[in-house]
Amino acid sequence: MTFVSEAAHADGISSKLGLAKKAVPVKNTRNIGKLDLKLNVALPKIDVDPETYEVRADGELLTCQPADEVSMAQRYFMF
Repeated sequence: MTFVSEAAHADGISSKLGLAKKAVPVKNTRNIGKLDLKLNVALPKIDVDPETYEVRADGELLTCQPADEVSMAQRYFMF
């Protein structure tokens, strides 16, 4: 099943793109918020220090090691 906009569904996007899965229009998504997500309802207070770029969630400093490699980070990416 592929979720598409009502406009795309009305325009026959499924047949135009040759989708193998059934296309279903989504509805009433404008009012969905964080609290509607059953498995992800955390709403920590996020603070970013503009001088040090330290990030805190609910007062706790968040840190991580720098990435060794970043995908698709070449200056020019050729397809």
